[in-house]
Amino acid sequence: MAQAVRFDRYGDVDVLNVVEVPDPVAGPGQVVVQVVTAGINPGEGKIRNGSLHERWPAKFPSGQGSDLAGRVVAVGEGVSAVAVGDEVLGFTNERASQATQVVVPVEQIAPKPAELSWDVAGSLFVAGTTAFAAVRSVSPEAGDTVVVSGAAGGVGSLAVQLLRARDVTVIGIAGAGNHEWLRSLGVLPVAYGEGLADRIRVAAPDGVDAFIDLYGPDYVELAIELGVQPDRIDTIADFAAVAKYGVKAEGNGAADTIDVLSELADLVVAGTLRVPVAAVYPLAEVRAAYTELERGHTHGKIVLHP
Repeated sequence: MAQAVRFDRYGDVDVLNVVEVPDPVAGPGQVVVQVVTAGINPGEGKIRNGSLHERWPAKFPSGQGSDLAGRVVAVGEGVSAVAVGDEVLGFTNERASQATQVVVPVEQIAPKPAELSWDVAGSLFVAGTTAFAAVRSVSPEAGDTVVVSGAAGGVGSLAVQLLRARDVTVIGIAGAGNHEWLRSLGVLPVAYGEGLADRIRVAAPDGVDAFIDLYGPDYVELAIELGVQPDRIDTIADFAAVAKYGVKAEGNGAADTIDVLSELADLVVAGTLRVPVAAVYPLAEVRAAYTELERGHTHGKIVLHP
């Protein structure tokens, strides 16, 4: 029997359980992956607690997780691109990666570069493709100044690097404890809280060209106050502001392809993209992993080891 994270009602982390489930079977065009690492993401916690029910309802009992990396242990009919024993990274759209085994369509996995660590490989998909889409959505050009909220989080830490690779001046909103790390990436850090608009104006005396909001309430309004045009503002956290101001809301769903994931993996291997791993937990401690994540001050990714 395999093991998988399940919850059968909305609630806090205490609704999460690791239960025995039947071993998955690969159908035509599918593979079964023995999961080595699986990332966790803030959106999964919001689905679990019901706050995203209107947008992404859960069907009970529900699994969790999209990110994964592991080894192929079975292939279905018609699969020739991979073989049993291959090391892969990829994703599932079935909220199922936080498990010892998962079945996925073969087009949702790719070879894991040997130089890529398991922890990074298994936690790159959601944060990486969200950062990729958010950066692309605001059309950054060399010489632009772009503000990023939540700049030291799982998505933000990648978005600021993708922007810097385009020769963009990046102002990163983050707590003081993350400022030194942001500076090491070439980012200009500013602290959140009262007086933020003034601190950004000091850091960007020639104005702000684009704004990526990865954190939530009031940051879209801040971007508007700073004079950023709505078509150069992207939020993955404030959907009410999307309707009110006509800003963009491009995230993971705008770039959730294996080609983008492979491109990001190659950037990590090349040293262009650094993926900080904040903590690693065994699958059995999934509640503790989400408790840490939901404190909202994690620097980088949290990873499960099934």
